[in-house]
Amino acid sequence: MRYRILGGTGIEVSAHCLGTMMFGAVGNPDHEECVRIIHAALDHGINFVDTADMYSAGESEVITGKALKGRRDDVVLATKVHFQMGEGRNRSGNSRRWIVRAVEDSLRRLDTDWIDLYQVHRPDHGTDIEETLSVLGDLVSAGKIRAFGCSTFPAEELVEAHHVAERRGLARLRTEQPPYSILARGIEAGVLPVARRYGMGVMTWSPLASGFLSGKYRLGSPVDLSSGRAALTPARFDPAIPGNVAKLEAVEQLVELADSIGCTLPELAVAFPVAHPAVTSVIIGPRTMEQLEGLVKGAGLVLDDDVLDRIDAIVEPGRNLYHPDGAWRPPALTDVAQRRRALGDRAAG
Repeated sequence: MRYRILGGTGIEVSAHCLGTMMFGAVGNPDHEECVRIIHAALDHGINFVDTADMYSAGESEVITGKALKGRRDDVVLATKVHFQMGEGRNRSGNSRRWIVRAVEDSLRRLDTDWIDLYQVHRPDHGTDIEETLSVLGDLVSAGKIRAFGCSTFPAEELVEAHHVAERRGLARLRTEQPPYSILARGIEAGVLPVARRYGMGVMTWSPLASGFLSGKYRLGSPVDLSSGRAALTPARFDPAIPGNVAKLEAVEQLVELADSIGCTLPELAVAFPVAHPAVTSVIIGPRTMEQLEGLVKGAGLVLDDDVLDRIDAIVEPGRNLYHPDGAWRPPALTDVAQRRRALGDRAAG
């Protein structure tokens, strides 16, 4: 199913998207099985494959390159840059120095001559956005990438990037890739309206809310905190934490809703973000063939207004039941010096 032109770039994507996301023990370590899953996805009509240099320290890009051998022209291939790759202070971030090196590394691992969509994985407040936009534009001119965008940028960062691009005569960010699910709807308040205003393509990730909408985690059932995602971020899954109880309570209501319309919870989860007018595509991250088949069914599910109203009653629009980005927090929150005046300057008078 074709959905629309992505961010005015001329890149056409389908409403079915595959993200070959592998995070160490959470991902599938069997290369051949991963290749078969990607081939099956392509056979289902999926034509957008998303990965990143940091997924399993480059291994995901290598697998993706193997899978697309002989089928490269059939897909829009996307990858990302920003996070630490190996040792050394100059092997991360959004600087010209690192991006020029990182794109060559990604091209080599992906075994391709060009990247269709190159994305800045997170903001870098140590690098002026003008420098980042400048080098990305140069990579387009050099033919190494066809278009560029960003991932998990706050709304204000998107506005600043577009303002700088216009003021300096630079190419602008064409896409944004934010987390979005029934349990994490925060981007509805700012990111999605801003992306729509600027005509950006939006490919959302984590429709299953880190697995909470997979049906695996249920209220009153024990959670194994020693394996999988739960072992990596136990605070997100520990049922003794009140915030996780709120997620599980919402899951029970969503299971009941899915049952009432004759679909599974994962199918409902994948269908939900597609209904938003700002969303171009939904990225799925199947780890097994069975997961792929179930998630693809959700991409063809159309939710009517009554179902969406019932979802709104369970999790109100614009509300996050958890912080969806576990990999990055803005310095304004993490740097105490940016949140607190010097002790001698705190008095009001």
